[in-house]
Amino acid sequence: MSETPDPAAEPLKFAYWVPNVSGGLVVSEIEQRTDWSYDYNRRLAVLAEDNGFDYALTQVRYMASYGADKQHESTSFSLALLLATRRLKVIAAVHPGLWHPGVLAKLGATADHLSGGRFAVNVVSGWFKGEFTALGEPWLEHDERYRRSEEFIRALKAIWTTDHAELAGDFYRVRDFTLKPKPLQSPHPEIFQGGNSTAARQMAGRVSDWYFMNGKDFDGVTEQIAEVSSVAATHGRRVRFGLNGFVVARDTEAEAREVLREIVAKADREAVDGFGAAVKQAGQSTADGKGMWQDSEFTDLVQYNDGFRTGLVGTPEQVARRIVEYKKRGVHLLLLGFLHYLEDVEYFGTRVLPIVRELEAEVLAGAA
Repeated sequence: MSETPDPAAEPLKFAYWVPNVSGGLVVSEIEQRTDWSYDYNRRLAVLAEDNGFDYALTQVRYMASYGADKQHESTSFSLALLLATRRLKVIAAVHPGLWHPGVLAKLGATADHLSGGRFAVNVVSGWFKGEFTALGEPWLEHDERYRRSEEFIRALKAIWTTDHAELAGDFYRVRDFTLKPKPLQSPHPEIFQGGNSTAARQMAGRVSDWYFMNGKDFDGVTEQIAEVSSVAATHGRRVRFGLNGFVVARDTEAEAREVLREIVAKADREAVDGFGAAVKQAGQSTADGKGMWQDSEFTDLVQYNDGFRTGLVGTPEQVARRIVEYKKRGVHLLLLGFLHYLEDVEYFGTRVLPIVRELEAEVLAGAA
């Protein structure tokens, strides 16, 4: 990936979790004025890009699980949102174990052309064993899943950027394969990944453009960015960083805190416990015990990517100041979830984002 500007000088980017699965973004019985339908999501995508959002990330689930009873497939849903918008980049989440890289490369190239160069992909190594076994696919050991994902990304890059692509890997074979047309984006559509383990961090440093972190406090973010950046530097690369966060911004801090309290108080305990058991099992197989969600408590798991840990709860100014503090530590993008998407995305764009931009300008002026 080409060199990028210093994150302190580059405006923060914002993404939102697409609610393309039922149940909203918290596993709770609290009212969520959010819907998983296409009509709702098309309206949300237009609203988001008009309120300062740069990206949308579609979720990938293949079967009912842990509060997500219904799901729309991520790549087709992403294309629909791309065609409904003008500027928004849409990131489609995919599982390498259920895709061949050549097939996804072809889909991605077509989506890139249809959208004018706005397609991106999030490579998900997998945490839900039940999906793989239900579809008759092998459930690999943790580090092997990341090794497969890295091979998948290497194949994608080769197919998207070269003719007569070749790969003789342990998981995929590509022989003299030429994709035409290539994607519009140069050198290729952006490639995102998540993960917390050593295997995930090393993979990000070697091959990914973006590394998504689950919700973290300042120290947790600083530690992950330092490790991934160190790996990337040894390979002559620079990785960008995205951080998950769940936003509860209200006119007063008391209002915001009360919303968070109610979300947790009304949590669907059975669904949260089931999700926690599944993700902890997936991460416990890491050699160093650093798998995702390994230190997550019940309250954290109510928002299933630890979004409460980022601490984006309070007044617009409080939320904006915390966001800019994360930027100072090297975060390039905030991946956000909301309780009532249409209302909360507009509130964020009109009340929080202007303060973020003012604070960014102050930081730049102070550094000049």
